[in-house]
Amino acid sequence: MAVFHYTGVNSDSSVVRGTVSADTPRQARDQLRGEGIRVKQIGEASTTSTNKNVSLALPLRSFRFQWATAIHEMAMMLHAGIPILDALDTVADQNRGPFRVAMLKVRDRVASGSSLAGALAEQPKLFDPASIHMVEVGENSGTLDTVLQQLAQFKRKQLTLRNSVTTALVYPLFLTCFGTVAAIFLMTSVLPPLLDNLEETMEVLPWPTQIAKYLSNLLLDYGWLLGALVMGILFSLIWILRTEWGQRYWHQKLLKLPILGPMTVKQGVSRIAMIIATLSRSGIELTKAVELAERSTSNRVFKSALKQFGERIAAGEDVSDALAKDGAFPPLAVRVFSVGQESGKLDEMLFQLADDYDEQVATASARLTALLEPALILILAAAVGFLLLATILPILEAGNVM
Repeated sequence: MAVFHYTGVNSDSSVVRGTVSADTPRQARDQLRGEGIRVKQIGEASTTSTNKNVSLALPLRSFRFQWATAIHEMAMMLHAGIPILDALDTVADQNRGPFRVAMLKVRDRVASGSSLAGALAEQPKLFDPASIHMVEVGENSGTLDTVLQQLAQFKRKQLTLRNSVTTALVYPLFLTCFGTVAAIFLMTSVLPPLLDNLEETMEVLPWPTQIAKYLSNLLLDYGWLLGALVMGILFSLIWILRTEWGQRYWHQKLLKLPILGPMTVKQGVSRIAMIIATLSRSGIELTKAVELAERSTSNRVFKSALKQFGERIAAGEDVSDALAKDGAFPPLAVRVFSVGQESGKLDEMLFQLADDYDEQVATASARLTALLEPALILILAAAVGFLLLATILPILEAGNVM
């Protein structure tokens, strides 16, 4: 069964748009005709028929960007007095691919009487719990445009932080991959015939040349086995990291690494602080905000700590004591939570904490890149220099003998 996007005219001569599920366009037209809609235009919106397929086909990073932009645009349109259905139509028309299909399904559910939060909740793999609950609060309080604007600001800050860290790691990763491929090419295609000729003309090869020849023969004879071993290790690690215990073990070790550990802690705390601050500013109580933050957090260490934190404050325990027990949060974060709760300015102080940690993470990632780039260049230069030495040294020795 396919999903079709249609434009038509209803019995009141009003233009209507939406989606309908059917096996063929003819069945879709017949179904709409039975509902009193005269179809003007109809076309298949997707080759998939389930939310699961949509979520698999949709790149997560692209969806996050499109969703953040859509929230901001919807907030502006609702603030200007544009009806929610027209706003959803506009957002869908401005996008392509699986995100358009997802928004058309949301629009179709809202047109059939569902709330916006309810329509989003029907696609849980695409829309996070915090966004859904904030939309629900905005709808119930009549401040949906304001809540969407706050949600858009949060999403954009989150994307900016993630992009800054990702961008900082792109160049070092490129150097590593390029150096590895270049070394394998030299060792398997360029050096073997040259080293064979040198071996025929000299009785004893210099030690750098012997090492280079040994590595070259190893790659030529057992390269397929080494490649299969590396791929097996990678697939095993991916499988392990998809299990709950594997994720927990990796996240625990990641938080304790010398340089990446503090960056990961601050990035995670910043995200949690922004979620709770945004939800609190929308009028959601702290226990519910903590629960939604826990459901929106991927790090297993923080997820467990937030779950325990929520249970403790729900039982009446002091905020600072409840947050500090697990030891997952830095002392500054614990202090900010405590003072913010006591002063009634929790959202404001958490936003300040998130901004401060974001700046620290951006600075640390820039410094890490500044250190990695020359280090990787030196390693590549040393590898190339060693191969040149292994090639030139026997030629020089042969010339001296002659």
